[in-house]
Amino acid sequence: MKQIPASVTAHMEKICARLKNEPKLQRLYRNCYPNTLETTAEILEDGSTFLYTGDIPAMWLRDSTAQVTQYLPLTKDDPEMRSIILGLIRRQFFYIGVDSYANAFNIEANDHHGYPDKSEQGPWVWERKYEIDSLCYPMRLAYLFWKHTGDNEFCDQLYLDTVNIIVNQFIREQHHMTESDYVFIREIDLWQDTIHFGGKGSPVNVTGMTWSGFRPSDDGCTFGYPIASNMFAAVTLRQIEEVLLACRPEETELLARIKTLYTEIEHGIHDYGTYLHPKYGRIYACETDGFGNYVLADDANVPSLLSAPYLGFCSADDPIYQNTRRFILSEDNPYYFVGRAAKGVGSPHTPKNYIWHIALSMQGLTSNDPLKKRSLLDMLVSTDADTGYMHEGFHCDNPAEFTRPWFAWSNSLFAEFVEHMLDQGLINE
Repeated sequence: MKQIPASVTAHMEKICARLKNEPKLQRLYRNCYPNTLETTAEILEDGSTFLYTGDIPAMWLRDSTAQVTQYLPLTKDDPEMRSIILGLIRRQFFYIGVDSYANAFNIEANDHHGYPDKSEQGPWVWERKYEIDSLCYPMRLAYLFWKHTGDNEFCDQLYLDTVNIIVNQFIREQHHMTESDYVFIREIDLWQDTIHFGGKGSPVNVTGMTWSGFRPSDDGCTFGYPIASNMFAAVTLRQIEEVLLACRPEETELLARIKTLYTEIEHGIHDYGTYLHPKYGRIYACETDGFGNYVLADDANVPSLLSAPYLGFCSADDPIYQNTRRFILSEDNPYYFVGRAAKGVGSPHTPKNYIWHIALSMQGLTSNDPLKKRSLLDMLVSTDADTGYMHEGFHCDNPAEFTRPWFAWSNSLFAEFVEHMLDQGLINE
């Protein structure tokens, strides 16, 4: 954007004044908080908002929501900020209507694609990796916008059409092997960057959960039911229900379908998505196929198992979540890395021993321990490699070795965590 809203600058200055005793933290916040609007946002001629994910010339449905969450409190009193967010919601809904299986889109119908994949790529689609969270995040943004503003303007026919698309797709993908036509093949050496078995994925049982081809990392699922993504779907459907009951109570048939769907997904998570671990007790699995096979791990991207309380699926003191958290934050999780500079959750999406700043911020946002929260904030501050920004992954022994120097989502979540810490009284003002 050529000029960011005055409310953003005013809010940033107010927070920076409270960070005066911690100059490096203040500098990081000053850089990270406005980064999305300064570097990734473009207001289009139709009034909608397009957000580049950072160093990739496309808009991800997931990232574009996460990139602006820290601005939502400003929408209550600032019409300009409200217009920007509403424009983004409408852009996201438009893209879902174009292709509800795609995860990333072009700014115009220019036929640009990340790869020449074997899938139904239209001219608007940058990438067509089907991920449950790509449909959840725009609905989350609309819900949080509504909660902050009380504004029902988004709940129009486009909203209803988008909800119907999502509900129909989630129901269809409850029976992926028999009812879905979605396939995806990328001819590449990376095992996790495609879907195997003819682009359809390995067989899955009918569990009540809804199938996903890819994880929130854009890596292919080993088994078709990622538990964190199904948690997110259940929460999102309940939020849609809340909106419809308040704004469109006459949609009784749609409301009934939504209730049945989230009930089935939640039962599927509890019946098929947990694992009795000999060391940690009952934990949530990363993925399952519904036939008794599991992936036991957690990934840095959100939705993650670590983020379940942040998303609203359970409380932070839920016993199964706490067991799962102990597993995630241990070296029994194959993507938890410990080094000389930091320890935390990484991802198969980046090299071994690379920790993600997003995961550290999320670990802090979901912790009940003030001392651990403060330790995590200090770790974030000390691992920016003196760039003044958060990154994707960094080496646990040497933060100067990092991926993606420009990653707006990571900057946004860090800013959200800093404000959370101030609200908790855990920063010396």
